[in-house]
Formats: sequence, structure tokens, C-alpha cells
Amino acid sequence: MEQDTQKVHKRRVRYKGKYPKKFEEKYKELNPEKYKDTIAHVISKGNTPAGMHISIMVNEILDFLKIQPGETGFDATLGYGGHTKAMMECLQGKGHMYATDVDPEESEKTKERLAKAGFGEEILTVKLQNFCTIDEIAKEAGGFDFILADLGVSSMQIDNPKRGFSFRADGPLDLRLNQEKGISAAERLDKISWDELAGMLYENSDEPYCEEIAKAITDEIRKGNRVDTTTKLRKIIADTLDFLPEKEKKDTIRKTCQRVFQALRIDVNREFEVLYEFMEKLPGALKPGGRVAILTFHSGEDKLVKKALKAGYKEGIYSDYSKDVIRPSAQECAQNGRARSTKMRWAVKA
Repeated sequence: MEQDTQKVHKRRVRYKGKYPKKFEEKYKELNPEKYKDTIAHVISKGNTPAGMHISIMVNEILDFLKIQPGETGFDATLGYGGHTKAMMECLQGKGHMYATDVDPEESEKTKERLAKAGFGEEILTVKLQNFCTIDEIAKEAGGFDFILADLGVSSMQIDNPKRGFSFRADGPLDLRLNQEKGISAAERLDKISWDELAGMLYENSDEPYCEEIAKAITDEIRKGNRVDTTTKLRKIIADTLDFLPEKEKKDTIRKTCQRVFQALRIDVNREFEVLYEFMEKLPGALKPGGRVAILTFHSGEDKLVKKALKAGYKEGIYSDYSKDVIRPSAQECAQNGRARSTKMRWAVKA
């Protein structure tokens, strides 16, 4: 007689200590719909739950965009969908939102999440392409009444060790927003010269120790040792800055790691080139009187945006633009540490 084969229940692997530390162990944070109390607790402590992204400056963005039902909008960086959802709520079921994202994995999750919240394809069109293709999408949409470009990397990407965005956890040194295209940061370092790397670190993140770190990385690669994990890169940076006085060493290494990883991320994703192209095409995508808000997270981005908006205003393309940046409130920065470096600039099409 045949015995019925029963599916063996596989227990979740227990973690050491009171709270999970590894990304994959944070099963409650990775299931926000099921464990809402845990999510609220993590956010109340000023942290971002694993697998989530807390949208920055939502109120300031909505106050400026003044979205009306029936309008057509564009979210250049869909991400977790927080900004997109807030803008669609202003449309009150009338009008349409377009959004772009180059991350196939996260954009699909966001699309499903927004559909469950009542924002399906009848009001939202998600394009898996770079936001510098705004001209093509604007042509399809007939122009936009409002546009948002949040240039920050989403927390879901930063926190996941498999993506290689963070020096705090071991993972492959990848840093691509779309892992199906281009080359990883590790592959980029394989063939880079010392002077090119030093220039990249200085131009993309104003790294003061760019020459020393570039030399250490390229020396290591010349010895036949690939720098292909986040841990290896972090160790090279720490060893290179070992000469610093003990009282400032830890903080400087942390900040330098942030800048080096940022510089590599900007490079492998061609972020400055993409932003420059977007700013060039932006005026043509806006309807007369249309409004655009842009969030930047480091000086290179902010300078590029400021220069483009100022030039557009002088040429009569924009009727008004932000002479000064708008910053998140102290309260928001206390609740979300990742908001601290945010700068918002805006413009109104003539």
C-alpha cells in the first residue's frame, strides 16, 4: 500500500540575539502587510525597515506641484512607489500617471503593491526604461502637467547585500540599478587605470583621499587580487587610511566608504550622463504652466540641476525656478536619517 507523501514543514532558521541583523533574516520587516506593528516600531526609531523605502519630502513636493484631478504626471523614479501613490491620490481617479524605473525586480513588486492599493493600469503606466527617455513618454502622454524626479537610490537596493550598494554588509561589488545590463563595479575596476579611478573618485564624490585609495585598489588588482566584494573594497579603504589619528579614523573610514561606493555607483549607472540628458529634454516634456520638482542627494547632482534650471529661466523656458534649495524638516530628518542630504529644486514652465 502506497503511503501518502506529506510535505515536510521547513522551519525558519533562527537568528542569534534578540533582533535579526542580516537582511534575509528580517522576515517581519520584509512582510510589511503582515507585520504592521513591527514596521511602525522600526520607523518610530528613525530606521528604514528592510525591503522598504520611506519617501522623502512628500508634503513639500505636493505643496509645490499643486496636482489637480484630470492632470497627467510623470514620476521619473518609481522606486517603492511612495511618491507615485501620493501623487495619484491627488488625481482622485481622474487623469493618469506615468513612471519609469530601470530595476526590473523592484519595479514589478511596486507595480503589484500599487495595484493592490487600487492604482492599476487604468491610472498608472510603468515603463521599464531609463528616465532620460522622458521625451518618448511625453510624446505618448501628450505632455505632462507635473513631473517628479527623486534621484536617490531606493533603500530596498541599498539594504539588500546581493545588490552590493552598501559597505556595511558582505556582498558582490555590483552597484548596478539593473543587474541585467552593463558591467558591475567589480568588472569596472578590473581594467581601470590609477589616474582614471582617482579622477572618478574626485569628480563623482569629492573624495579627499582619491589618489591614495585609487593607488591601493589598482595595486591590489595588479597583484592578481580581484576587488569583487563589498568587504574587500571596505578593507582596502580601511587599510589605506590606517595612518589617521585614532580619534578620527573610524568616522573618516565610514565617510570615505560612502563616497567611494557612491562614486562607483554613479559611474557604472552613468548617472550624470543620464541626468544631463533628462534636464535637456525636460522643458519639451512639460506642458505650458507645468511644474517639476527634483530631489538631489549630493553636490554634483545639485549643481547640474541648478545650472540647467537657471539657464532655462534666463532663456525664458521657465517662468520661475527655485533660487534656493528646499530642505526636509528637522523632524523628518530625525525620523528618517536618509533624508538629511536631500535638496529639492523646482521650476515652472513658461
